[in-house]
Amino acid sequence: MRDRDRQPQARPADEDALVEGAVLAFLVAEHPIRPTLAELIRELTGGRDFAERDSVERAVRDLTAVGLVHRQDCFVWPTRAALRFARVRR
Repeated sequence: MRDRDRQPQARPADEDALVEGAVLAFLVAEHPIRPTLAELIRELTGGRDFAERDSVERAVRDLTAVGLVHRQDCFVWPTRAALRFARVRR
């Protein structure tokens, strides 16, 4: 197969960014509800395979690290900064 006939594959960083966007969009849309991590995973993946569940867990971890998501015990919710950005972006 020639190089130009191959479909470009998504980079892992691009896939992670898509999942982070989906997580943040869901949390902002559901605010002020604070879902559990398990509920969030179920909503976004339908409880499918480990890789999909793991990608949501990584997204929550990374969004928490940059200050866009709060996590306490099993609950997750968007920070004020994330809510403000979502409102400004509309």
